[in-house]
Amino acid sequence: MNARDTAERICAKLREAGYQALLVGGCVRDLILGREPADYDVATDATPERVLELFPGSLAVGAQFGVVIVVEGAVQVEVATFRADLGYEDGRHPVRVEFSSSPKQDALRRDFTINGLMMDPRDGRVLDFVKGQEDLQARIIRAIGDPGQRFEEDKLRMARAVRFASRFGYKIEERTRAAIVLRAAQILQVSQERLRDELTKLLTEGAARRAFELLDDTHLLEPLLPEIARMKGVEQPPQFHPEGDVWTHTLLMLEKLPAGVSATLAWGVLLHDVGKPPTFTPPSNPADRIRFNEHVEVGVRMAEHICRRFRFSNDDTEQISALVANHMRFKDVQQMRVSTLKRFVRLPRFEEHLELHRIDCLSSHGSLENYDFVKEFLAQTPPEDVRPPRLLTGEDLKGMGYRPGPEFREILQAVEDAQLEGLIHDREEAMRFVRGQKDRRSA
Repeated sequence: MNARDTAERICAKLREAGYQALLVGGCVRDLILGREPADYDVATDATPERVLELFPGSLAVGAQFGVVIVVEGAVQVEVATFRADLGYEDGRHPVRVEFSSSPKQDALRRDFTINGLMMDPRDGRVLDFVKGQEDLQARIIRAIGDPGQRFEEDKLRMARAVRFASRFGYKIEERTRAAIVLRAAQILQVSQERLRDELTKLLTEGAARRAFELLDDTHLLEPLLPEIARMKGVEQPPQFHPEGDVWTHTLLMLEKLPAGVSATLAWGVLLHDVGKPPTFTPPSNPADRIRFNEHVEVGVRMAEHICRRFRFSNDDTEQISALVANHMRFKDVQQMRVSTLKRFVRLPRFEEHLELHRIDCLSSHGSLENYDFVKEFLAQTPPEDVRPPRLLTGEDLKGMGYRPGPEFREILQAVEDAQLEGLIHDREEAMRFVRGQKDRRSA
């Protein structure tokens, strides 16, 4: 079922019932730009109660604000009643709304001119009460009306201005930018979950470098991610990082993130060197170099703290922290024992570790020698050799006369090492290996 067809059927049914019905917002913007909209929204003068009557089974998720989600199969379309928002207390929700029959009044309450456009789906006629088409042509992000008022209504709109500007390659209009700079510290009035979701969009829509440069330019970076802001001016050893400081290196990596990249990889890239600023150590003598002792360990703790701050799920926190924890291990892959290398490539979602390493190299010294080594190893090593079935269990060790205890883990680890190294291949060989290890310990 096509989302556009669904939205147009909803509009047609509303018109048959005697109501106005228009496509609105981002879908109109994208259609004008020749892009395929991610979703479709409808605006109408029908009240939420009437929408629910006309479309049984709809979701009244925001009916008090005039918003109903109409569901048809796997497609969901947001249907909102024309309204004016009267007063804001929490920086997000209006104190009350006043439903309207005027599409113009509804357009004037929206965030940016390029998102305030409406379209009649019958003939494609665009209703533009805010000069949004002019700003699309001029490639400008401009708040509708007074930008200060728009941001007071919802502080997250400041980050959204950055996201739209970076996604489309547009400029933030000067009055709009000035209003953001003036209120940048107030971004923290937004819930951490909403901030996390907006930052994730900034990182995964294919323009992450531009987005973070704009966060910095609008003074939003420091309140949102002070740990990233501190990367600026932190020098690195030029023999490994000819590109410059930690901030520059991170921006170069962000630039290489494609649209649709996984959220965990994107956050792993952003945070992989977060431990460098607090561990920066200048050269102690002319023969020494800049060092970041224990920056990985410090970075893991910082990444975990940031993930908790933004209310990431446990699974995402674990993966992002793992990306930070393991990003330096690639420098040793060619010297690793086979068993160690096999365990390394068995890390959950190892493809994200490998991709982070690739763009880390391309954003610094440029050598992909270790990346190519791991790729070749994975290509030549069957999956069953990387993750073979266990040859012995704790029950087997008890049957051999061992008592349960800390030694169990050491023995089973040694057995798996020998298996991964190709020294043993079946249960009988494993048992002989264990007996041999015991004999050597008692000799």
